[in-house]
Amino acid sequence: MLFNNLKLESCGRNVYLPREDSFIMAEAVEKLAFKKTLDMGTGTGILGLTACANGCEVTFADIDKNALDCARRNSALNSFTGEFIETDLFSNISQKFNTIIFNPPYLPSEPLGSLNQREYALDGGKQGRELIDAFLSQYKNYVEKEHVVIMLESSFNNYEEDVKNLNADIFKANHYFFEDLAVLVFQ
Repeated sequence: MLFNNLKLESCGRNVYLPREDSFIMAEAVEKLAFKKTLDMGTGTGILGLTACANGCEVTFADIDKNALDCARRNSALNSFTGEFIETDLFSNISQKFNTIIFNPPYLPSEPLGSLNQREYALDGGKQGRELIDAFLSQYKNYVEKEHVVIMLESSFNNYEEDVKNLNADIFKANHYFFEDLAVLVFQ
C-alpha cells in the first residue's frame, strides 16, 4: 500500500493524526483517485500524498493554516509538490477536479462535550452532519464531468441515508469500538 511508505512529520496537537478512518480512506484513494485531485480538510496530508504517490496532481485544502503548513512539510518530506489553499470548504476554491477526497469531522458535538483544539478536527456539529451537508450541497460545482468523490462517514451520522440519496457505493465499512466507519464513493 502506497500510504504505508509515506513519511509523516508530527504536526502538533492542532492537526488530526492519521487513524483508522485515514487508513481506510487511503486504501480507496490509492485505488480510485485519478488526475486532478482535491484533498479537502487535508490535515497531515496523508490522503493527498497517497494520491500524489498514485500520480495525481493534488490540491491540499484546509481551514487551518497549521494543517496546511504540516501538509506542505509532509509533501516536501516525500518529494511531492502540490497546491496548498487555506479555505473553509469551497470558499477559496475556483477549479474543478476529477477526484475530491473528504474525510470530514463527523462526530456529533453533544457527546464530545467541551472541545479542546485537537478535538475540533472531530466535531461535525450537533448531529455530526454540518460539514458533510455543507459539502454535499456544494461539491457538484467543483467536479469535472469525469469524476469521483471519496468521502468518509460514520454510523453516528447515518451514512446509510447518503448511500441511498447519492446512489453511492460503499468502498469499505469497518466497525471500530463504538461506531461503524464507511468510505462512500459517488459520482
